[in-house]
Amino acid sequence: MPVRPTAALPPLLAVALAVTTLTACGGGSGSDPDTLKVSFKQSTDNSVKVMDTYLADIKKQFEKANPGKKVEFVPIKAPDSEYYTKLQQMLRSPKTAPDLVYEDTFLINSDITSGYLKPLDPYLAKWPDWDQFIDTAKAAAKGEDGRTYGVPDGTDTRGLWFDKGIFAKAGLPADWQPKTWDDVLDAARAIKTKVPGVTPLNVYTGKPAGEAATMQGFEMLLYGTNDGSSDPLYDKGSKKWIAGSKGFKDALAFVETVYKEKLGPDVSDALDPNFGTRVRGELLPEGKLGIDLDGSWLPQDWLEGSGHEWPEWSRKLGLAAMPTQHGQAPGKVSMSGGWTWAIPAKAGNPDLAFEFVKTMQTKANAKKWYIANSGIAVREDVAADPGYVEAQPGIKFFTDLVASTHYRPAYPAYPKVSTAIQEAMEGVTTGDASVEEAAKAYDEELESATDGQVIEK
Repeated sequence: MPVRPTAALPPLLAVALAVTTLTACGGGSGSDPDTLKVSFKQSTDNSVKVMDTYLADIKKQFEKANPGKKVEFVPIKAPDSEYYTKLQQMLRSPKTAPDLVYEDTFLINSDITSGYLKPLDPYLAKWPDWDQFIDTAKAAAKGEDGRTYGVPDGTDTRGLWFDKGIFAKAGLPADWQPKTWDDVLDAARAIKTKVPGVTPLNVYTGKPAGEAATMQGFEMLLYGTNDGSSDPLYDKGSKKWIAGSKGFKDALAFVETVYKEKLGPDVSDALDPNFGTRVRGELLPEGKLGIDLDGSWLPQDWLEGSGHEWPEWSRKLGLAAMPTQHGQAPGKVSMSGGWTWAIPAKAGNPDLAFEFVKTMQTKANAKKWYIANSGIAVREDVAADPGYVEAQPGIKFFTDLVASTHYRPAYPAYPKVSTAIQEAMEGVTTGDASVEEAAKAYDEELESATDGQVIEK
């Protein structure tokens, strides 16, 4: 995973409605020992059915292999930030907790600390396929107690997508590989001057974009402000979060420049929670966006059967690594996350749920999923399979970025830290706050969000 103007429900009302709907559907997961309830994030784009199609196939396989058992899906159709809220509300009660849920790795430690998830170690110990998973992916689903609470279904990386047609009109090279932040901004300025009517550069920002703003936007900048040898957000040595850093202000200044110089989308568009859906479904395919700082998964929206197929994307778009701030080593930066399948602590049918996970995670089904959702393999046997590597353009580029990628400090406080980052970004995007003011407000929020576990650097 984690984005048109719509009237959003107030969060509490949305949650109340979601829970009422789920409760009305016949109670929680334990109400029927033969029915497995599986909850997942459904795309906000009605034409994108990648996850639905894949899960329907797994359901068919599972029900055939387990006579008498039925799988019932509980899809949550919402932008990322609303999905997390609704999911957490469901997990609180046995009346609404499904048997299996789709968890973003950034939220998993927060949900573990809240007691919402069940440790999976007894299941994993008896499952030979677990040995095929790469260590970094396993670590992303681990709690601070050392136990594992989720089975990852892939990872992702991030980089710069660019429109070769727009670049040609702007006099920019088709094999563009920027070396510094200034190179990125200069390309956007050239597009603004020479190709009117298109958005030069998209950097996700603000609270409506949720984690997309933090991860695709801010952290892709912040993690390129040093030499990559230490985490600029969290100090592992002291186990404290970092405040007052020059890198943080520099990253904010980049965002400010994009929106102040009108190199980015209109602010009203940038702060629309469904803007990411428009980027993938309209702006890029229609040739209206020059450069997009975004994730490896974009082609899933353009594959056959997606509803807005775009087979020529690999000829029309180029790919470049996001450079470090001044071109300092290691020269490029990426962020990685990913999603996991987790079993709620209040699930009524946990054993059945893990059997469903095992069905999803056969080598053949895992490979099918990585290719369908443009994911990066976390199983070594699939990563080495030529059928995966050659499945679509871009897979090799984004898989190679794993060598220079970073993972978020996914500790329990992270979701609050992420929200504070989004607020700082929104301040400089709208012009309501200067970089200094936004950074100061962030430092104050950080103090509160982490119970004072803060260090200045």
